[in-house]
Formats: sequence, structure tokens, C-alpha cells
Amino acid sequence: MIKVGITGINAVDNPGPGVGIAKSLKEGDLEVKVWGLAYDAMEPGIYMNWLIDKSFLMPYPSEGEVPYLERLFYIKQNHGLEAVIPCLDAELPILIKNSQKLKDAGIFTFLPDEEQFKLRSKDKLPEIAERIGVKVPKTEVVTSYEELVSAVEKIGFPVMIKGVFYKAYRAFNISEATSYFNSIVNEWGYPIIVQEVVQGEEMNVVGVGDGEGGDFGLLGIKKLWITALGKIWTGVTIKHEKLLQSAKNFVKEFKWKGAFEFECIVKDEDVYLIEVNPRFPAWIYFATGVGINLPLRLLKAALNMEPERDSDYKAGKLYIRFTDDLVTDMEVFQKVVLKGEI
Repeated sequence: MIKVGITGINAVDNPGPGVGIAKSLKEGDLEVKVWGLAYDAMEPGIYMNWLIDKSFLMPYPSEGEVPYLERLFYIKQNHGLEAVIPCLDAELPILIKNSQKLKDAGIFTFLPDEEQFKLRSKDKLPEIAERIGVKVPKTEVVTSYEELVSAVEKIGFPVMIKGVFYKAYRAFNISEATSYFNSIVNEWGYPIIVQEVVQGEEMNVVGVGDGEGGDFGLLGIKKLWITALGKIWTGVTIKHEKLLQSAKNFVKEFKWKGAFEFECIVKDEDVYLIEVNPRFPAWIYFATGVGINLPLRLLKAALNMEPERDSDYKAGKLYIRFTDDLVTDMEVFQKVVLKGEI
């Protein structure tokens, strides 16, 4: 029985991928126990005891790597943790930096290295796009109000105002652009990305790179309906050859290792790269549902097994997310708060 720790079990209006990963692992051909690694006692995954076998509260990564690693080692020593699949960007620097230390302790991961992780920065997109043969919206990197004004004059409204790692807003005038600029700077600092708004269809690819230029499967989708927070609510599988080839080029060129999400705008045959995420997206169960169990393949790779490599799926399969209700005992919440595990 393989015991796997999964973060991102915050299945709320801005959901993490953890619940979808847990569902995928439970449906695979390995016997798996899922340990939920939560940052708050109110994360819904904690209470899904038919899916998450045991849950633990974790210190926030911002508290530093020492308490974070000590908690993982505690779970390893007392509950037999064997592998971790992280789902949130903030965790990755600690886990990447200490991957060998974790491996030596018997906790396995399958993650990009530090240089690959830096590619998630939005100011790296022009370099990535050039090397893999796709386009990127007109982009300016700014560090002052004067540069912001110059950038929006050059690009023209509407524009996207983005943090280098987090947050993205569409601005239709200089007042909105300034407000979003100040908001992101106050929360995340400089630089700020000013980017052209490209009209087209939102298409994404999710996959797992093998670290040697190949992959353990890819799935292409088109977003049909998204929430106010930009999360996919309904989508459909597609086989857009140039989009899928672009994702393969990315994996090959950068020898990507681990999970990734390749976000694009597609206009006719032009593919515009919008973002590269170094982890599974919240809709990852879509891949499992159409026959490509990427979380299971990643787990096998982490455990030095040989995963499947096919990307055989049908176009036109529909994905629909829905909300649900759960009623449980207050005692469960109290135990999580008092003991840090349940």
C-alpha cells in the first residue's frame, strides 16, 4: 500500500488540484492511501474521508523550510509517507531545493529543477515562445508608473496587468491599469507585466514531462465556461495539432520534469503562449476521466516505475465541474484544530 501526500485539497470556489489527484490515484492500478496535506482546518478535502484516508495540517511554506520539512519527516516516521505530489506554486521551491534530502528520507517526488521552475515567471514567456515556435502577446515588463504609462500607450487598451508570478487583471483605461498596478505591487512587488489582450479561444494542455525530453502523456482541452476567478467550469477535449506539438516542443526543448499546464490563446492557426504552470491544474481529473491518468503516471515515475506514455483520447469529451454538500460532525474539525491531524 503506497502512502501519498497530496496538497491543494482546498476544493472551494478557487479550487486546488488535490481532490482531482486523489480521485485519479484511487482509480488507478496501484493500491494507494492518500494523505491530505492541508494548510487550514476548513479545507473541504479533510472531510472527504471516502477519498482522503488521513489528513494533516501543514505549516505554510512562508514559515520557512525547516518547519515544513520537519512536518513531512514527522508524517514519514509516524505514518509511513512515501511520496508527495505538491499542487501549489508556493510549496515547490522548498520541495525542489530539498528533493534529495527528502529522497534520502524515503519521501519521493517528481519535480522540475530550479532552473525549470523559473520558467513559470511570466517575463520568461517571450524566450520560451521563441524557442518552441509559438507566439506571445506583445509584452512589456515595467517597474514604475512612468513605464506603465509608456507600455499601455505602446500596446493599446485593453491590456492585461499581471504580477510576474500571481494575479492578472484586464484594464480598459489608464485609471484601471494604475489601480491594478498598485494592487499587485503592494501584494507581490515588482516587476509588473503589461500584456496585449489577444482575441481567440482559450486552450490548455496538461501533461507530465519525463525529464529527458519526452512525456508520459498529454491532453488538450478548450475552455467553454470559466468562473469569475478564471477557473474552468466546463471544457471539451480537443486535438489541435499545433497546440499539442507546441507542448511537446516545450517538454523537449527544456527537458521538463514533472507535471505542467500549458495555457494558450489560439486564433486560427496561431498559438499564443499565455502561461506555463509547473504543476497540475484544478481540472486534472478531466485527463483521468478520458483515459489518461496523469497523476498516477507521475506517481509511478516518482517511485521509479515505468509509466504509460500514450496520449490516446477522444476529442469532444465534455468536462463539467459541480458543487456538492457535505455534512459531518463538529468533532472532526475540533480534532484537526487540536491535534493537527485526523
